[in-house]
Order: sequence, then structure tokens, then C-alpha cells
Amino acid sequence: MKLSVKGLTIAGAIAWALGMLVVGILNLIWPGYGREFLGVMASLYPGFKASRTFIDAIVGMLYALVDGALSGFVFALLYNTFVGKAPNRRKK
Repeated sequence: MKLSVKGLTIAGAIAWALGMLVVGILNLIWPGYGREFLGVMASLYPGFKASRTFIDAIVGMLYALVDGALSGFVFALLYNTFVGKAPNRRKK
């Protein structure tokens, strides 16, 4: 069974973007929440700084949207490429 490339691209984008946004907003409410996670993301996403501002949470969400979409796209393509290559070993 093959994966929907479009579906996994959209799902990856939404899931990762919501995750980043939620962690960013929770960090605004509770300053220590997700500090290390946001620091790691700041080292990966140029232009994103874990500075505890709402604008920074939005910037992180936008980076995560693109990152999640690309990850979902690549995963679906790789999965669909190799799913047909495996030998069919059904017991009869």
C-alpha cells in the first residue's frame, strides 16, 4: 500500500507547525517551558531566536511548517519508492 504524498506533506506541515507554535506559546506563559527545545530549534532555523516573543513563536511556526512539509514529502516519496521493492513472502 502506498502513501499519499500530498496527504503526508500536509499532515507533516500542520503537525510540526502546531507543535512549534504550542511550545512557543507555552514558553511565553511559563518561561522555563521548552527552553532547551526552542534553543535547539533556534540553532537549526536561521532567523528564529528563542527570545520569548509572540513574533518569534510565529517565525518558528513558519519554519516548522516548511520543515514538516519537506519531511513528510521526502518520507512519503522514499516509502513509496521502497514499498514495491520488498519481496512478497506470503504463506500459502
